[in-house]
Amino acid sequence: MQLKSEQVWDAIYKELFAVLGMVTAKNEARTVGVVYIVQNRKLYIGTGSDSWKARHIAANSAVSITIPIAKRIPIMPWIKIPAATITFSGQARVLPANEVAKPILQAVFQGLADDAAKLSETCLIEVTPEKEFITYGVGIPLRQMRHPDQSRGRAPVA
Repeated sequence: MQLKSEQVWDAIYKELFAVLGMVTAKNEARTVGVVYIVQNRKLYIGTGSDSWKARHIAANSAVSITIPIAKRIPIMPWIKIPAATITFSGQARVLPANEVAKPILQAVFQGLADDAAKLSETCLIEVTPEKEFITYGVGIPLRQMRHPDQSRGRAPVA
């Protein structure tokens, strides 16, 4: 299914949880669940300056992101339905908190954005999506998700 870039970006803006994939210095794959915000079509993730996420990304900026989108039948919530997903690869960079615009700091860290001592121990990971989004179950009716060939989609990032 060919999706429009805007459809996928709209879904990304509505969510807040993603799985971040990265590679360690020993070339081992790692994933971690993260909370993100989106500004100017980049994802921002707050973390500790000395966290392993920050160290791994500083050493290798290639990352992947998968955003799960819960699907439910409102009147039958006990029926299990696979999540829709948006997956993409991108480039990440680690930004010291003092180099990030105040509105982004407030969106990521909320009340902690005004605490200079706490912010000095943090950084942000900025992820810029590349090439295309690969989706499953995005922009289609729930009953169509039973057909994998009809549920898969792609859209350009730009």
